[in-house]
Amino acid sequence: MSNETYLNHPTFGLLYRVCVLEEHKELYTTLYAQRLFFLVTTSVAGLTCEPISRSDSRLLVENRLRMLRRAGQTEEYDKLMKIHQRTFQ
Repeated sequence: MSNETYLNHPTFGLLYRVCVLEEHKELYTTLYAQRLFFLVTTSVAGLTCEPISRSDSRLLVENRLRMLRRAGQTEEYDKLMKIHQRTFQ
């Protein structure tokens, strides 16, 4: 069973979820190029999809890694570290 999540963006096509950043906020990237990143926020009003830079995306993921390490969530930390390495290095 796969945990992959996708969104269909009207301009950029299929987006792939990189990770959950916090409650109601997730980081997505374009499926094939993985050069464009989007901060997707869910609310009662619906979804908002804000384009953000690669460096801002990397910073958000690194902040999430720090939070997971401090909270002692090693399994989730290890998974996110692999995603970080695959996406940004």
